Amino acid sequence: MKLGIRLFFVFFLLNGIAAFFLLRVFTTEIRPSVRDVMEDMLVDTANILAELASDELAQGQLAQGRFAEHVNNYARRPIDARIWGLSKQSLDYRIYVTDRGGKVVFDSVHLAQGQDYSQWRDVALTLRGEYGARATREVQTDDRTSVMYVAAPVLHEGRIIGVLTVAKPISTVQRFIDRAEQKIMTGGVWLLMLSATVGVLVTIWVVWNIRRLRNYARSVQSGGTEVLPRVPGELGELAQAMQTMRERLDGREYIENYVRALTHELKSPVAAVRASGELLQENLPEAQRREFAGHVVAQSERLQRLVDRLLELSKLEHLASSGQGLHVVDEVYLVDSVRAAVAAAAGRFAARQMTVHIEVGEGGASATVRGDTQAIALAVSNLLENALDFAPSGSQVTVCVTPRCIAVQDQGPGVPDYALPRLGERFFTTARPNGERSGSGLGLAIVRQIMALHRGRLQLTNANGFRAEMEFPAG
Repeated sequence: MKLGIRLFFVFFLLNGIAAFFLLRVFTTEIRPSVRDVMEDMLVDTANILAELASDELAQGQLAQGRFAEHVNNYARRPIDARIWGLSKQSLDYRIYVTDRGGKVVFDSVHLAQGQDYSQWRDVALTLRGEYGARATREVQTDDRTSVMYVAAPVLHEGRIIGVLTVAKPISTVQRFIDRAEQKIMTGGVWLLMLSATVGVLVTIWVVWNIRRLRNYARSVQSGGTEVLPRVPGELGELAQAMQTMRERLDGREYIENYVRALTHELKSPVAAVRASGELLQENLPEAQRREFAGHVVAQSERLQRLVDRLLELSKLEHLASSGQGLHVVDEVYLVDSVRAAVAAAAGRFAARQMTVHIEVGEGGASATVRGDTQAIALAVSNLLENALDFAPSGSQVTVCVTPRCIAVQDQGPGVPDYALPRLGERFFTTARPNGERSGSGLGLAIVRQIMALHRGRLQLTNANGFRAEMEFPAG
C-alpha cells in the first residue's frame, strides 16, 4: 500500500472515530437534557397552581370553583405559536388534584375524577412530604408515548390537604428533540466531509513533497544534476540534510577519482624520468647520453603541462562549484581571442609543418560575447593543442568565427563514436594516430568548464575530421 493511501486511511479512520463518539455523546445527551428542562418547568408550574387551588380545596369547592373554571378555559384557548420554526397549535398540560386521601377531586381532561390515585408515585410521595414525580408510558413498548407527571403539595395552614399534579406528554417536545438531533447529524456529516477534504489535501501535500525528495535522491543516485527542491518545515530540513550529504559524498568521490586518475597519469612520465636518470648515471656514449637527457626534458615538460592544466582546471571547477562565476566579465571580441590563441601556438604548428586558417563568417568580425577574455583564449588554445595532437603533419586546421560561436576543425581521423560522450572528462583520452596515449584529457575538460562558466556549451562531432564548437548564449 502506498504512503499516500496509508496516510489518508489513518487520518480518515481517526477522524471518523472521533466524529462518531462526539455525535454519539451529543445525540444521547439531547433527550435527557430536554426532559430535565421539561421537568424543571413542570415543578414550577405545579407549585404555583397548588397555591392557587389551596383555598378552594380546603373549602371542598374545587370542582365548582374559580380554579376549575380557569383551568377549563385554559384547555379551550386557541393557540398558534411559531417556536424556532415549529408550529404549536395545542395546549398540552393535564392538571388533576387529589384530596388528602389520594382521591381525585378534579381532572382537567375529566378522565380520573373520583378515582383513587393514592398508589401512584407522584401522589403517594407528595402526601408523605417528599418530591413526587413519575413518567408513564401509554404504550408500554414505545418510549415516545411517555407522559411526565410532576406533583406539588396543596397546603393550608401549613398542612398538606391534597396534591396537584401537572402532566405533559413527552411527544410534545419530541419534534424539538428530533430537529436538534437532525441538525447535529447534518453538521457532523459536513464536519466529517470537511475533515476528509483537509486530510486529502494534507496527504497530497506531504506525498508530493516526499516524492520530490525521492526524485531528487534518485537523480543523485544516477549522477544527475537536479536542483534541491524547496520544501517547508521538517521536510525542508530533511532536504537540506540530503543536500549536505550529497555534497560530502560528491566531494569524497571527486577526491578519490581525482587522486586515482592523477596517480595513473603521473606514473608513466615519472617512470620514464627515473629510467632515463638511472641510465644517465652510467658511462654512456655522448649520443645516448643526449638521447636520454632529451627523454628527461620531454617527460619533465609533460609533467609541467599536466600540473599547469590541473591547476587551471581546479581553479575553474572551484569557480563553478562555489557559484562565484567569472571574476572578470567584459565585452569579448571572439576574433581577437582566436587570433591571440593562434599566435601563441604558431611555433608548435610550424614545427609540425601545419597551418591554421582563420575563417570569419558573416557578422563574425564584430561578434562579441559577455565573458572573460583570457578564459576564452585559453579555451581556444586547448582546442588548437588538441588538433595538434591528432591531426597529421602538413594538414590544415580551420578556425571558424561566427556570432556566438567558435569552431575548430582539423583533418585528423576523428574520434571513435563510443568515445564522443566521454570527451571532456578528466584524464579520459583516446589513442593518437601514432598509437600513443600521451595526452591527459584535461584540455577538453578545461574547455567544458570555461563554457559552463559562460553558460554556453561545447559540442564535439566527427565531420571530415574532428570538429569542436564553442557555442555562447545570446546576449
